[in-house]
Amino acid sequence: MYITLNRRQFLGTAAGAALSRANAQSTSEWGAPVLDIHLHPRREEGGELNHINGSGVTKAVLLTGSAMADHSQAVVAKNPGRFVWFTGTDMTKPDAIAVLRKNLMAGAIGLGELKSHVACDGPEMRAVYSLAAEMNVPVLIHFADFPQFEGEGVWNSGIARFPAVVKANPKTAFIGHGDAFWANVSAEVPDGVPYPTGKIKPGGVSDRMLSDFPNFHGDFSANSGRNFLARDPDFAARFVERHRAKMMFGCDCSCRDGHGAGQNSKQPLIAGKCVARETLTALKQMTSAELFHQITWQNGMKLINISN
Repeated sequence: MYITLNRRQFLGTAAGAALSRANAQSTSEWGAPVLDIHLHPRREEGGELNHINGSGVTKAVLLTGSAMADHSQAVVAKNPGRFVWFTGTDMTKPDAIAVLRKNLMAGAIGLGELKSHVACDGPEMRAVYSLAAEMNVPVLIHFADFPQFEGEGVWNSGIARFPAVVKANPKTAFIGHGDAFWANVSAEVPDGVPYPTGKIKPGGVSDRMLSDFPNFHGDFSANSGRNFLARDPDFAARFVERHRAKMMFGCDCSCRDGHGAGQNSKQPLIAGKCVARETLTALKQMTSAELFHQITWQNGMKLINISN
């Protein structure tokens, strides 16, 4: 079916798209445009736009489970220049790779958030890493080596073994996230503590992977990333500078309005608050304007290959 537009309709449509693209590049309240690489789709109409507008974010990556693929496609189409989407699914299902491939062909530009009850170096996830290399897209992984509550289980467990995976997949761009990823920045990780406090001992596996592998990256999202920035601020400032080309901003926030309304976490650093605002504030306080811009915009735009 073809739709014919008259000249006025065409010019109006083109002008609207150009305005949306210009808005996506505009300077936000943070002093520069901000890319959030870790926003989950909302069930409520316009929820995604409400969050990025409220938190001062310019553009966001929607990390989309297979059931929400049509929803995210519609959000991207309705808001030119403001959203792109990744695709994820339950990797324990026999059709998981087929689902991911289908959604990549439908417009997803990355894989994630991958969060399944499997080992990070098991056959299910190794198939994901091969697909990411084949399709030339990044893969964002949630690492959790122990449950936070009874019955939760673990997610992509075994991060201590992950350096071998990264080394074996040099054409795959990895993005680390989750409590195990951030806890393992330290060489000392207390058993069963998702959000450790106190001084960080240098030499943790996450830190080493960021240093050793050009295809390994990280995102500052969720309480785990915010907790890292607060637990040892001196180490965190050095970490951010040291890995300035590898780290990206993400929120993984559940609030509705970019100001904390409906935030359901009980964790002290983010309870009743917008995770995006809290993390951006912490990053801005410990970085120069140049470094803040690199982490919150340039690195993500380059890795995900977003042109505008």
